[in-house]
Amino acid sequence: MNMIKIKVKVKKQKYFSTIASCFCVLASLSVVSWVSAAEIPAAVPEEVGMSSERLDRINTVMQRHIDAGDIQGAVTAVARRGKLVHFETHGLMDVDNNRPMESDAIHIMMSSTKPLLGVATMMMLEEGLIRPEDPVSKYLPEFADMQVAVLREPADENISPYRVDPRNIPPHRLVPADREITIHDLLTHTSGLASGGLGSAVQERRQRDPDATLESEMPRYASYALDFQPGSRWAYSPGVGLDVVARIVEIVSGQRFDEFLQDRIFDPLDMKSSYFNVPPEYQSKRVVIADRDMSRFFDRPPTKYFSASGGLSSSAEDYLKFEQMLVNGGELFGNRLLSPRTVRMMGSNQIGDLYRGFSRNQEGMGFGYTVGVTVDPITSNARRSAGAFGWGGAFGTRSWSDPEEELTAVLFLQQPHGPTQYDFENAVQQAILE
Repeated sequence: MNMIKIKVKVKKQKYFSTIASCFCVLASLSVVSWVSAAEIPAAVPEEVGMSSERLDRINTVMQRHIDAGDIQGAVTAVARRGKLVHFETHGLMDVDNNRPMESDAIHIMMSSTKPLLGVATMMMLEEGLIRPEDPVSKYLPEFADMQVAVLREPADENISPYRVDPRNIPPHRLVPADREITIHDLLTHTSGLASGGLGSAVQERRQRDPDATLESEMPRYASYALDFQPGSRWAYSPGVGLDVVARIVEIVSGQRFDEFLQDRIFDPLDMKSSYFNVPPEYQSKRVVIADRDMSRFFDRPPTKYFSASGGLSSSAEDYLKFEQMLVNGGELFGNRLLSPRTVRMMGSNQIGDLYRGFSRNQEGMGFGYTVGVTVDPITSNARRSAGAFGWGGAFGTRSWSDPEEELTAVLFLQQPHGPTQYDFENAVQQAILE
Protein backbone atom coordinates (compact mmCIF):
# COMPACT_ATOMS: atom_id res chain seq x y z
CA MET A 1 0.00 0.00 0.00
CA ASN A 2 1.39 3.36 -1.03
CA MET A 3 2.06 5.67 1.86
CA ILE A 4 2.09 9.39 1.15
CA LYS A 5 2.67 12.46 3.22
CA ILE A 6 0.00 15.08 2.99
CA LYS A 7 -0.50 18.64 4.09
CA VAL A 8 -4.16 19.40 3.54
CA LYS A 9 -6.02 21.67 5.91
CA VAL A 10 -9.45 20.40 6.84
CA LYS A 11 -10.59 22.74 9.63
CA LYS A 12 -13.09 21.04 11.94
CA GLN A 13 -15.27 19.68 9.17
CA LYS A 14 -14.77 16.24 7.71
CA TYR A 15 -13.73 15.83 4.12
CA PHE A 16 -15.47 12.79 2.75
CA SER A 17 -16.82 10.51 5.45
CA THR A 18 -14.84 7.58 4.05
CA ILE A 19 -11.64 9.59 4.17
CA ALA A 20 -12.33 10.63 7.73
CA SER A 21 -12.55 7.02 8.81
CA CYS A 22 -9.34 6.05 7.01
CA PHE A 23 -7.16 9.10 7.53
CA CYS A 24 -5.65 10.89 10.46
CA VAL A 25 -5.06 14.53 9.60
CA LEU A 26 -2.74 16.35 11.94
CA ALA A 27 -2.27 20.07 12.17
CA SER A 28 0.53 20.29 9.67
CA LEU A 29 1.81 16.88 8.53
CA SER A 30 0.07 13.55 8.28
CA VAL A 31 0.78 10.10 6.93
CA VAL A 32 -2.12 8.79 4.84
CA SER A 33 -3.10 5.32 3.64
CA TRP A 34 -5.45 5.45 0.66
CA VAL A 35 -7.91 2.57 0.87
CA SER A 36 -11.24 3.77 -0.56
CA ALA A 37 -11.85 3.14 -4.25
CA ALA A 38 -14.60 5.74 -4.46
CA GLU A 39 -12.74 8.84 -3.33
CA ILE A 40 -10.14 10.99 -5.01
CA PRO A 41 -6.77 10.31 -3.33
CA ALA A 42 -5.03 13.20 -1.60
CA ALA A 43 -1.45 14.39 -2.01
CA VAL A 44 0.90 17.10 -0.87
CA PRO A 45 0.55 19.91 -3.45
CA GLU A 46 4.27 19.87 -4.17
CA GLU A 47 4.01 16.24 -5.29
CA VAL A 48 1.84 17.34 -8.22
CA GLY A 49 3.64 20.57 -9.07
CA MET A 50 1.66 23.00 -6.95
CA SER A 51 2.54 25.25 -4.01
CA SER A 52 1.01 24.65 -0.57
CA GLU A 53 1.72 28.25 0.39
CA ARG A 54 0.00 29.62 -2.69
CA LEU A 55 -2.99 27.31 -2.34
CA ASP A 56 -3.41 28.71 1.17
CA ARG A 57 -4.18 32.03 -0.51
CA ILE A 58 -7.57 30.56 -1.38
CA ASN A 59 -8.39 30.51 2.33
CA THR A 60 -7.14 34.08 2.71
CA VAL A 61 -9.25 35.51 -0.12
CA MET A 62 -12.35 33.58 0.93
CA GLN A 63 -12.06 34.93 4.46
CA ARG A 64 -11.51 38.43 3.10
CA HIS A 65 -14.78 38.26 1.16
CA ILE A 66 -16.60 36.79 4.16
CA ASP A 67 -15.33 39.58 6.41
CA ALA A 68 -16.42 42.16 3.82
CA GLY A 69 -19.93 40.71 3.76
CA ASP A 70 -19.68 39.70 0.10
CA ILE A 71 -20.48 36.05 0.86
CA GLN A 72 -21.47 34.19 3.99
CA GLY A 73 -19.70 30.93 3.16
CA ALA A 74 -18.17 28.70 0.51
CA VAL A 75 -16.63 25.33 -0.26
CA THR A 76 -13.47 25.19 -2.40
CA ALA A 77 -11.69 22.19 -3.92
CA VAL A 78 -8.72 21.67 -6.23
CA ALA A 79 -7.28 18.47 -7.68
CA ARG A 80 -4.28 18.01 -9.97
CA ARG A 81 -2.90 14.95 -11.74
CA GLY A 82 -5.66 12.91 -10.16
CA LYS A 83 -4.83 13.95 -6.58
CA LEU A 84 -6.76 16.14 -4.18
CA VAL A 85 -4.55 19.02 -3.00
CA HIS A 86 -7.09 21.42 -1.50
CA PHE A 87 -10.51 20.98 0.06
CA GLU A 88 -11.79 23.66 2.44
CA THR A 89 -14.98 24.93 3.99
CA HIS A 90 -15.34 28.64 4.72
CA GLY A 91 -17.76 30.68 6.78
CA LEU A 92 -21.34 29.70 7.52
CA MET A 93 -23.99 27.64 5.78
CA ASP A 94 -26.74 29.08 8.01
CA VAL A 95 -26.18 32.51 9.54
CA ASP A 96 -29.30 32.56 11.74
CA ASN A 97 -28.21 29.37 13.46
CA ASN A 98 -24.48 30.18 13.39
CA ARG A 99 -23.84 26.89 11.63
CA PRO A 100 -20.39 26.47 10.04
CA MET A 101 -20.19 25.46 6.39
CA GLU A 102 -19.95 21.68 6.01
CA SER A 103 -17.99 19.76 3.41
CA ASP A 104 -21.11 17.98 2.15
CA ALA A 105 -23.38 21.03 2.22
CA ILE A 106 -25.99 20.90 -0.54
CA HIS A 107 -26.08 23.88 -2.91
CA ILE A 108 -28.68 24.83 -5.50
CA MET A 109 -26.85 24.33 -8.77
CA MET A 110 -28.85 26.41 -11.22
CA SER A 111 -26.96 26.34 -14.56
CA SER A 112 -24.16 24.18 -13.16
CA THR A 113 -26.68 21.44 -13.97
CA LYS A 114 -26.08 21.97 -17.70
CA PRO A 115 -22.72 20.14 -18.08
CA LEU A 116 -24.33 16.97 -16.71
CA LEU A 117 -26.79 17.17 -19.59
CA GLY A 118 -23.77 17.60 -21.86
CA VAL A 119 -22.30 14.32 -20.61
CA ALA A 120 -25.66 12.55 -20.88
CA THR A 121 -26.00 13.69 -24.49
CA MET A 122 -22.46 12.63 -25.35
CA MET A 123 -23.27 9.17 -23.99
CA MET A 124 -26.21 8.92 -26.37
CA LEU A 125 -23.98 10.09 -29.20
CA GLU A 126 -21.39 7.42 -28.40
CA GLU A 127 -24.10 4.76 -28.45
CA GLY A 128 -25.26 5.89 -31.88
CA LEU A 129 -28.71 6.90 -30.65
CA ILE A 130 -28.39 10.56 -31.68
CA ARG A 131 -26.17 12.77 -33.81
CA PRO A 132 -25.43 16.46 -33.15
CA GLU A 133 -26.65 17.39 -36.62
CA ASP A 134 -30.00 15.66 -36.10
CA PRO A 135 -32.97 18.01 -36.40
CA VAL A 136 -34.94 18.19 -33.17
CA SER A 137 -38.07 17.29 -35.12
CA LYS A 138 -36.64 13.80 -35.73
CA TYR A 139 -37.50 13.06 -32.09
CA LEU A 140 -40.07 15.80 -31.41
CA PRO A 141 -42.08 16.41 -34.59
CA GLU A 142 -43.75 19.51 -33.17
CA PHE A 143 -40.43 21.38 -33.61
CA ALA A 144 -40.63 21.27 -37.41
CA ASP A 145 -41.49 24.45 -39.37
CA MET A 146 -40.52 26.94 -36.67
CA GLN A 147 -40.64 30.69 -37.20
CA VAL A 148 -38.33 33.57 -36.34
CA ALA A 149 -39.45 36.90 -34.87
CA VAL A 150 -38.10 39.94 -36.73
CA LEU A 151 -38.80 43.67 -36.70
CA ARG A 152 -41.73 44.77 -38.86
CA GLU A 153 -39.65 47.47 -40.48
CA PRO A 154 -37.76 47.58 -42.70
CA ALA A 155 -39.97 45.18 -44.59
CA ASP A 156 -37.20 44.12 -46.95
CA GLU A 157 -34.87 43.06 -44.11
CA ASN A 158 -35.26 40.46 -41.40
CA ILE A 159 -33.72 42.05 -38.32
CA SER A 160 -33.70 40.19 -35.01
CA PRO A 161 -32.51 42.39 -32.11
CA TYR A 162 -30.28 40.77 -29.52
CA ARG A 163 -32.30 41.90 -26.52
CA VAL A 164 -35.88 43.09 -26.18
CA ASP A 165 -37.70 44.54 -23.18
CA PRO A 166 -40.87 42.40 -22.88
CA ARG A 167 -42.61 45.47 -21.44
CA ASN A 168 -41.92 47.44 -24.62
CA ILE A 169 -42.11 45.02 -27.54
CA PRO A 170 -41.47 46.71 -30.90
CA PRO A 171 -43.70 46.01 -33.91
CA HIS A 172 -42.72 42.67 -35.32
CA ARG A 173 -43.58 39.90 -37.75
CA LEU A 174 -42.74 36.22 -38.14
CA VAL A 175 -40.72 34.65 -40.93
CA PRO A 176 -39.95 30.98 -41.58
CA ALA A 177 -36.73 29.62 -40.14
CA ASP A 178 -34.06 29.06 -42.79
CA ARG A 179 -33.58 25.53 -41.46
CA GLU A 180 -34.66 23.34 -38.59
CA ILE A 181 -32.97 23.65 -35.22
CA THR A 182 -30.62 20.78 -34.38
CA ILE A 183 -29.32 19.11 -31.25
CA HIS A 184 -26.00 20.87 -31.95
CA ASP A 185 -27.79 24.24 -31.95
CA LEU A 186 -29.41 23.58 -28.59
CA LEU A 187 -26.23 22.28 -26.93
CA THR A 188 -24.28 25.34 -28.08
CA HIS A 189 -26.97 28.01 -27.48
CA THR A 190 -27.14 28.87 -31.17
CA SER A 191 -30.74 27.75 -31.78
CA GLY A 192 -32.52 31.02 -31.03
CA LEU A 193 -34.96 29.21 -28.73
CA ALA A 194 -35.90 31.24 -25.64
CA SER A 195 -32.67 33.21 -25.52
CA GLY A 196 -33.94 36.65 -24.54
CA GLY A 197 -34.55 38.21 -27.96
CA LEU A 198 -37.68 39.29 -29.80
CA GLY A 199 -39.13 35.79 -30.07
CA SER A 200 -38.79 35.32 -26.32
CA ALA A 201 -40.45 38.66 -25.61
CA VAL A 202 -43.63 37.84 -27.52
CA GLN A 203 -44.22 34.52 -25.74
CA GLU A 204 -47.07 34.11 -23.32
CA ARG A 205 -45.65 34.17 -19.81
CA ARG A 206 -47.17 31.76 -17.32
CA GLN A 207 -46.16 29.66 -14.35
CA ARG A 208 -45.28 26.07 -15.10
CA ASP A 209 -47.95 23.64 -13.93
CA PRO A 210 -46.89 21.83 -10.72
CA ASP A 211 -47.49 18.49 -12.44
CA ALA A 212 -45.55 19.45 -15.57
CA THR A 213 -42.96 17.08 -17.00
CA LEU A 214 -40.39 17.45 -19.73
CA GLU A 215 -42.75 15.60 -22.04
CA SER A 216 -45.78 17.77 -21.25
CA GLU A 217 -43.89 21.03 -21.85
CA MET A 218 -42.51 20.23 -25.30
CA PRO A 219 -45.57 21.39 -27.31
CA ARG A 220 -45.46 24.75 -25.56
CA TYR A 221 -41.73 25.22 -26.27
CA ALA A 222 -42.28 24.21 -29.89
CA SER A 223 -44.83 27.02 -30.23
CA TYR A 224 -42.21 29.66 -29.39
CA ALA A 225 -40.92 31.96 -32.09
CA LEU A 226 -37.13 31.85 -32.39
CA ASP A 227 -35.03 34.88 -31.50
CA PHE A 228 -32.84 34.56 -34.61
CA GLN A 229 -32.11 32.23 -37.48
CA PRO A 230 -30.64 28.94 -36.22
CA GLY A 231 -26.86 28.89 -36.20
CA SER A 232 -26.46 32.60 -36.93
CA ARG A 233 -25.41 33.79 -33.45
CA TRP A 234 -24.78 32.74 -29.85
CA ALA A 235 -27.34 33.72 -27.23
CA TYR A 236 -27.82 31.92 -23.95
CA SER A 237 -31.00 29.89 -23.48
CA PRO A 238 -31.12 29.71 -19.67
CA GLY A 239 -34.16 27.57 -19.08
CA VAL A 240 -35.59 25.94 -22.21
CA GLY A 241 -33.07 24.87 -24.87
CA LEU A 242 -31.29 22.19 -22.88
CA ASP A 243 -34.55 20.92 -21.42
CA VAL A 244 -35.52 20.02 -24.98
CA VAL A 245 -32.31 18.00 -25.28
CA ALA A 246 -33.07 16.32 -21.94
CA ARG A 247 -36.41 15.22 -23.36
CA ILE A 248 -34.60 13.74 -26.37
CA VAL A 249 -32.32 11.85 -23.97
CA GLU A 250 -35.43 10.47 -22.29
CA ILE A 251 -36.86 9.34 -25.63
CA VAL A 252 -33.76 7.58 -26.95
CA SER A 253 -32.67 6.07 -23.60
CA GLY A 254 -36.11 4.96 -22.46
CA GLN A 255 -35.50 6.51 -19.03
CA ARG A 256 -36.74 9.61 -17.24
CA PHE A 257 -33.96 12.18 -17.16
CA ASP A 258 -33.52 12.00 -13.38
CA GLU A 259 -33.27 8.22 -13.53
CA PHE A 260 -30.76 8.41 -16.37
CA LEU A 261 -28.47 10.73 -14.40
CA GLN A 262 -28.72 8.53 -11.33
CA ASP A 263 -27.96 5.28 -13.16
CA ARG A 264 -25.42 6.53 -15.68
CA ILE A 265 -23.57 9.33 -13.86
CA PHE A 266 -24.31 9.66 -10.14
CA ASP A 267 -23.96 5.99 -9.19
CA PRO A 268 -20.77 5.28 -11.20
CA LEU A 269 -19.12 8.41 -9.80
CA ASP A 270 -20.37 7.80 -6.26
CA MET A 271 -22.19 11.14 -6.24
CA LYS A 272 -24.33 10.75 -3.14
CA SER A 273 -25.58 14.31 -2.63
CA SER A 274 -27.04 15.20 -6.05
CA TYR A 275 -30.81 15.49 -6.34
CA PHE A 276 -33.64 17.08 -8.26
CA ASN A 277 -35.74 16.57 -5.15
CA VAL A 278 -33.65 16.71 -1.97
CA PRO A 279 -34.96 14.00 0.39
CA PRO A 280 -36.50 15.24 3.65
CA GLU A 281 -33.71 13.67 5.70
CA TYR A 282 -31.12 15.78 3.83
CA GLN A 283 -32.94 19.11 3.88
CA SER A 284 -30.81 20.16 6.85
CA LYS A 285 -27.75 19.95 4.57
CA ARG A 286 -29.01 22.81 2.38
CA VAL A 287 -27.14 26.12 2.46
CA VAL A 288 -29.43 28.87 3.72
CA ILE A 289 -28.73 32.45 2.62
CA ALA A 290 -29.71 34.96 5.28
CA ASP A 291 -31.04 37.71 3.00
CA ARG A 292 -32.70 35.55 0.33
CA ASP A 293 -36.11 33.94 0.37
CA MET A 294 -35.31 30.28 -0.42
CA SER A 295 -38.88 29.07 0.00
CA ARG A 296 -39.47 28.39 -3.70
CA PHE A 297 -36.66 25.83 -3.50
CA PHE A 298 -37.18 24.50 0.02
CA ASP A 299 -40.92 24.64 0.55
CA ARG A 300 -42.32 23.09 -2.61
CA PRO A 301 -43.73 19.68 -3.44
CA PRO A 302 -41.39 17.30 -5.26
CA THR A 303 -40.98 18.35 -8.88
CA LYS A 304 -41.81 16.11 -11.82
CA TYR A 305 -40.05 18.49 -14.19
CA PHE A 306 -36.40 17.43 -14.21
CA SER A 307 -34.76 20.48 -15.69
CA ALA A 308 -31.39 19.96 -17.35
CA SER A 309 -31.05 23.74 -17.44
CA GLY A 310 -30.94 24.29 -13.71
CA GLY A 311 -32.86 21.75 -11.65
CA LEU A 312 -30.18 20.01 -9.59
CA SER A 313 -28.92 20.48 -6.06
CA SER A 314 -25.52 19.02 -5.22
CA SER A 315 -22.38 19.31 -3.13
CA ALA A 316 -18.83 20.38 -3.94
CA GLU A 317 -17.72 16.84 -3.03
CA ASP A 318 -19.95 15.40 -5.72
CA TYR A 319 -19.16 17.94 -8.39
CA LEU A 320 -15.44 17.53 -7.91
CA LYS A 321 -15.86 13.87 -8.85
CA PHE A 322 -17.80 14.86 -11.97
CA GLU A 323 -15.12 17.34 -13.04
CA GLN A 324 -12.35 14.86 -12.26
CA MET A 325 -14.02 12.34 -14.55
CA LEU A 326 -13.91 14.91 -17.34
CA VAL A 327 -10.27 15.89 -16.83
CA ASN A 328 -9.43 12.16 -16.74
CA GLY A 329 -10.86 11.84 -20.23
CA GLY A 330 -14.18 10.30 -19.20
CA GLU A 331 -13.16 7.79 -16.51
CA LEU A 332 -13.12 7.69 -12.71
CA PHE A 333 -12.99 4.90 -10.12
CA GLY A 334 -12.60 2.34 -12.90
CA ASN A 335 -15.89 3.40 -14.48
CA ARG A 336 -15.68 4.84 -17.99
CA LEU A 337 -18.53 7.17 -18.86
CA LEU A 338 -17.08 8.62 -22.08
CA SER A 339 -14.09 8.12 -24.34
CA PRO A 340 -11.30 10.73 -24.25
CA ARG A 341 -12.18 11.70 -27.81
CA THR A 342 -15.78 12.42 -26.84
CA VAL A 343 -14.72 14.53 -23.86
CA ARG A 344 -12.48 16.53 -26.19
CA MET A 345 -15.45 17.06 -28.50
CA MET A 346 -17.63 18.24 -25.62
CA GLY A 347 -14.92 20.63 -24.38
CA SER A 348 -13.85 22.04 -27.77
CA ASN A 349 -15.11 25.22 -29.37
CA GLN A 350 -18.01 24.20 -31.61
CA ILE A 351 -19.20 27.60 -32.83
CA GLY A 352 -16.24 29.38 -34.42
CA ASP A 353 -16.19 33.07 -33.47
CA LEU A 354 -19.89 33.35 -32.54
CA TYR A 355 -19.42 33.38 -28.77
CA ARG A 356 -20.14 36.82 -27.29
CA GLY A 357 -20.67 36.19 -23.58
CA PHE A 358 -23.40 37.89 -21.63
CA SER A 359 -22.52 41.55 -21.77
CA ARG A 360 -19.76 42.05 -24.37
CA ASN A 361 -17.81 40.36 -27.09
CA GLN A 362 -15.30 37.96 -25.58
CA GLU A 363 -12.39 37.41 -27.91
CA GLY A 364 -10.44 34.26 -27.28
CA MET A 365 -13.42 32.39 -25.83
CA GLY A 366 -15.66 29.82 -27.45
CA PHE A 367 -18.40 27.40 -26.56
CA GLY A 368 -18.55 23.61 -26.66
CA TYR A 369 -21.42 21.31 -25.81
CA THR A 370 -22.94 22.98 -22.70
CA VAL A 371 -19.58 24.44 -21.55
CA GLY A 372 -17.57 27.60 -22.14
CA VAL A 373 -14.12 27.01 -23.65
CA THR A 374 -10.90 29.00 -23.38
CA VAL A 375 -9.53 29.24 -26.93
CA ASP A 376 -6.81 31.86 -26.43
CA PRO A 377 -5.85 32.75 -22.84
CA ILE A 378 -4.02 35.90 -23.96
CA THR A 379 -6.75 37.60 -25.98
CA SER A 380 -9.44 36.46 -23.57
CA ASN A 381 -7.50 37.56 -20.47
CA ALA A 382 -8.45 34.18 -19.02
CA ARG A 383 -6.75 32.66 -16.02
CA ARG A 384 -7.17 29.17 -17.47
CA SER A 385 -5.13 27.32 -20.10
CA ALA A 386 -6.13 26.98 -23.72
CA GLY A 387 -8.62 24.12 -23.92
CA ALA A 388 -9.92 24.52 -20.37
CA PHE A 389 -13.70 24.25 -20.16
CA GLY A 390 -16.44 24.61 -17.58
CA TRP A 391 -19.56 26.47 -16.54
CA GLY A 392 -21.28 27.98 -13.52
CA GLY A 393 -24.64 28.72 -11.97
CA ALA A 394 -26.55 31.89 -11.20
CA PHE A 395 -26.21 31.38 -7.44
CA GLY A 396 -22.42 31.37 -7.59
CA THR A 397 -21.31 27.78 -8.25
CA ARG A 398 -18.36 27.60 -10.65
CA SER A 399 -16.03 24.84 -11.81
CA TRP A 400 -13.73 23.96 -14.68
CA SER A 401 -11.49 21.25 -16.05
CA ASP A 402 -8.08 22.10 -17.48
CA PRO A 403 -6.75 19.14 -19.49
CA GLU A 404 -3.42 20.82 -20.24
CA GLU A 405 -2.68 21.23 -16.53
CA GLU A 406 -4.51 18.03 -15.51
CA LEU A 407 -6.38 20.22 -13.05
CA THR A 408 -9.93 20.69 -11.91
CA ALA A 409 -11.28 23.28 -9.50
CA VAL A 410 -14.64 23.77 -7.81
CA LEU A 411 -16.06 26.82 -6.04
CA PHE A 412 -19.47 26.47 -4.43
CA LEU A 413 -21.27 29.61 -3.33
CA GLN A 414 -24.94 30.51 -3.05
CA GLN A 415 -24.33 34.20 -3.61
CA PRO A 416 -23.09 35.30 -7.04
CA HIS A 417 -20.06 37.51 -6.54
CA GLY A 418 -17.68 38.08 -9.41
CA PRO A 419 -14.68 39.29 -7.37
CA THR A 420 -14.81 36.16 -5.18
CA GLN A 421 -14.90 33.94 -8.26
CA TYR A 422 -12.05 35.92 -9.84
CA ASP A 423 -9.88 35.71 -6.72
CA PHE A 424 -10.47 31.97 -6.40
CA GLU A 425 -9.51 31.29 -10.01
CA ASN A 426 -6.46 33.51 -9.73
CA ALA A 427 -5.25 31.78 -6.56
CA VAL A 428 -5.66 28.35 -8.15
CA GLN A 429 -3.78 29.24 -11.31
CA GLN A 430 -0.97 31.03 -9.47
CA ALA A 431 -0.40 27.94 -7.31
CA ILE A 432 0.71 25.92 -10.35
CA LEU A 433 4.52 25.84 -10.38
CA GLU A 434 5.30 23.11 -12.90
